[in-house]
Formats: sequence, structure tokens, C-alpha cells
Amino acid sequence: MEIEEYRRHDALGLAELVRKREVSREEVFDVACRAIERDNPRLGAVVRTRFERARAEAGAVAAESPFAGVPTLTKDLLMAIEGEPLAFGSAALAEWKPPVDSTLVSRLRQAGFSILGQTATPELGLMGITEPRAFPHPVNPWHAGHSPGGSSGGAAAAVAAGLVPLAMAGDGGGSIRIPASYCGLFGLKPSRGRVPQGPMHAEVWQGAVVEHAVTRSVRDSAALLDAINGMDEGGPYPVRREQGFLAALERPPEPLRVAVSMGEPLGKPLGSMLDPEVRQAVEAAAKTLEGLGHHVEWADPPIDGERLANAYLTLYLGHLSADLAWIARETGVPVSRQDIEPSTRATARLGSSLPVRDYELAKRDWNSAARAMGAFHRHYDVLLMPVTAAPAPRLEELYPPPAHERLMSLLAIPGLPTLALKAGMLGHLARDALARTPFTQLANLTGQPAMSLPLHVTAQGLPVGVQAVGAMGDEGRLLALAAQVEAEVCWGRHLPRPWLDG
Repeated sequence: MEIEEYRRHDALGLAELVRKREVSREEVFDVACRAIERDNPRLGAVVRTRFERARAEAGAVAAESPFAGVPTLTKDLLMAIEGEPLAFGSAALAEWKPPVDSTLVSRLRQAGFSILGQTATPELGLMGITEPRAFPHPVNPWHAGHSPGGSSGGAAAAVAAGLVPLAMAGDGGGSIRIPASYCGLFGLKPSRGRVPQGPMHAEVWQGAVVEHAVTRSVRDSAALLDAINGMDEGGPYPVRREQGFLAALERPPEPLRVAVSMGEPLGKPLGSMLDPEVRQAVEAAAKTLEGLGHHVEWADPPIDGERLANAYLTLYLGHLSADLAWIARETGVPVSRQDIEPSTRATARLGSSLPVRDYELAKRDWNSAARAMGAFHRHYDVLLMPVTAAPAPRLEELYPPPAHERLMSLLAIPGLPTLALKAGMLGHLARDALARTPFTQLANLTGQPAMSLPLHVTAQGLPVGVQAVGAMGDEGRLLALAAQVEAEVCWGRHLPRPWLDG
């Protein structure tokens, strides 16, 4: 098998070739390694490989596993492999090795995947771009001068460029959907608790973080969810193993009630400016759904965007402060001496000054938003709106400039973080951090499933995804809708990107 042939298949397609003995597992494994070795030096998606260990593990894969022989990549964040580095995109954890496999990694092995390496993420997964100082910055396969997004930017770049047919990703505020949108991929964020994070973590960011993947096809995403979903021992949510996500694609959904919004309640308080190409993408998606027989009408989500953004960042700051304390415990290096990026350190100082009361009030605002969206979904099955306010930014366009970092360094002065918060620093952070991506945090805070559909390409040749949000636990219907749209518009013809050829 040659690289060009390998790149034409999605994960289930490769598994079928292996099952029919049209190609061997060893051939698929070898060609995936060659693709990574050939293309990753220019792409920067993979931060470390584990080819020999993966080859040794492949012999234990059962032939009947749904993804037997299929190569994949995990994210350098949360997805622990026993005894192997997991840096969370940070120099502070460059030598840290988790003591056990994560439940997700164990289930990937059971499903037949060969884990060939780990993909780039911003430091501690904190940004919607992937430009960590400790590791190379992945480029967008659609245009090397642009970002693939974040925090699963390395995963999206790897799949869009054809290194692997799917790559594991995580989403705490849009980190699956944003890079999927920027790289022309399908990206599903499952419902809260659907995918376990044990045994090292019970929940991450109060349950806002959910792990899954970026894929080229809807069927790969559905089959993967069949394989990895369901609580593990000691998990905080009673989400039982559920089957039938792939089977849900066999027939189109019944006519759905679709609310269409440009996300103004979420973006306007943050000063977001919607790019005309994004508006065009959402309008075209609405027409496509209407043409497929769904009832479409304009309706905004009943959410106070400013309160939502402040609640999200309050939890974000608190967890970041705790993360640095956790790193100190795991590595034995005090917080003051950790090799952490200046913007990360400054933001954590704000988190250390947050009153517990404000943290708890923020979580109550999450719950209020969830109740409001629950009522909204009594009238609408799906909410259609943008993923981001604009197409992929240029590399380094959104990373904090040195002048900003110098200003943030003043937060080291005792008492200043508390004064900054009282003076409205949280609002400034919300506008700076979320103005470009104000539409994705909603589903993380409410726990709803949401997906990015690769439905538009700009005149400049950059993809634009359209977001569809479903009611809590309604992944089956979202996936059925996605498959119906995929069959209608045939988005798979765009992938993988040809710029790496030759």
C-alpha cells in the first residue's frame, strides 16, 4: 500500500480492507509511519512517536475489533499511556510519565487501534490556537500560514493532511469543534460524562471537558463513540454504555425542528465581528437542511452571553490555578519555579485570587444556562449557529504579544490580582480570549452534544464549519443528521489536503 492510496480511506474503510485481506495490518501500519515521517517535519502535528511500542502492541489486537489495524494518534493532554511522556503541551511536564493507561486509551486498544504517537496542544490545552513554546507549532494543511486552531490543533492538522484517518481530541470550550472548523473536518463533542476520563481524573473543568475525536467521516465518529462511551469504575456520572450510534446512520432522521442563529446573544457582549463568509456558511447550511425536509426558523438561544463568558472564565481561572498546584505535586517543582509560559502563569495568579464564593456562583450560572437550553429544546431539536466568528487566523496572530505578557507579569505584585479582578479584569479577559470563538463554550457549560460540520470553503481557500447543538444525550440524532448532510454535500471530496504531496 502506498501513502496516496492509504490517505483515500477513512478508518472504517481501512479496517474493512484489513478484514477482507486486501491489505495486511502490517502494511497499513508501515504506510502510516512513513506518512508521519515524511510529512510531519513540515506539518508539526505530532510531538512524539511510539512506532516500535505500537508495533509490539498490534499483535494483541483481536481480528473482530471494529478498528483492527487502524492507526491513530492521541492528544498530548489527559490521554495517559502508562510509563510514557505526557507533557500537556508544557515544558513543566516534559519528563512526566503517568503511572497507568487512561480508560480511554484502554478502550482504544480494545477497539483495535494502533496508537502511533501524540499530537500537539497548547500549554495545558488553554487556547483556541496551538502554539506552545515547548513544542513545534502545527500548521493548517489548507494554508500553511494559518493556524489549525486549538486546543486539538495537532490532531486536526494530522487528519486533514492524511497522516491518520482519525485522531483523538478533547473539548473543554470548543477544542474539538474549533480545529474541525478550521481544518474542514467533522468534529463531535459528546454529552457531558459520555466518555470517561478515569482513572486519574473524575471530571475535568467541572465536567466541561469531554474527549472524542476529529474525523473525516461521520461514520468513523459514530463507530468510535460506540467503542469508547460509558462510565468507568468510580466515574462521577451514571452514563451507562450505549450502543447504536453507528446504526443510527442507516436511515435519515425524521423531519427536525431546527433553530438557526448567528449567535448574537453570545458574540455581541464580547464585541465579536462575524465574518461574511461565516454568515454565508450558516445561511447555506440552513437552506440545505430545509431542502432535506427539516423545519427551519430563526431563533436565538435564550442565553446571556456576557454572564456565560464570565462564568466560563471563572471556572477556567480556578482550574488553572489548581493545575499548577497539581504539577507541583506531581513533579516536585514549586509553582514559582515551574517552566510555565508567562501568560499561563499570569492567568493562574488571577485564579489563585478568586473567592470560592465567585467560583460557586459561576457554576450556578452554568446550571441556569443548562435549564434555559433544556426549555429551548422542547421547541427545537437542533440549534444551528457558527462555530467561530471567522475562518482560521494566521499563525501567531492570536498569541499574546510580548507587551501584553509584560503587562500581565505585574500580577506578580502581591494584592494586584485581587484588585484586577475587582476592577473588571474578568470581562477584559473574556473579550480578549473569546471574541473570536464565543459560540462553542455554551455546549460545554450546559453539557449538550455539539458538532462542527465542514460545509463551506472561503474564496481564500479556508474551511468554515457550521455548528449544530442537540439536546442533552441526543448524539444519535445529531449523528444521523450529520450523515444525511454529508451524503448531500459530499464534503469528503476535499480531504486529505494535497499540499504535502511530492
